[in-house]
Amino acid sequence: MDTNEISSDARGGGRRFYSQPRVCQFCTDRSAKIDYKQTETLRRYVTESGKIRPRRQSGACARHQRELARAIKRARHLALLPFTGEILR
Repeated sequence: MDTNEISSDARGGGRRFYSQPRVCQFCTDRSAKIDYKQTETLRRYVTESGKIRPRRQSGACARHQRELARAIKRARHLALLPFTGEILR
């Protein structure tokens, strides 16, 4: 093996992982509404540190991601959701 040759494993080659495209939960289930008072629903879209999950993690479409962000921010201002996650000591 020449010093300039690198095996495909060493370069990180091989199979690529392609995830299944997610479908927005709120688009498929029309009865599911985004409301700032539904804290249990909103908690699924917030990380443990208190950040709003991005679209690639939440699986929401752009329209519903904006509505989710708006509802989470409203719930935070009304003290229904914390601004930050649990503080570990």
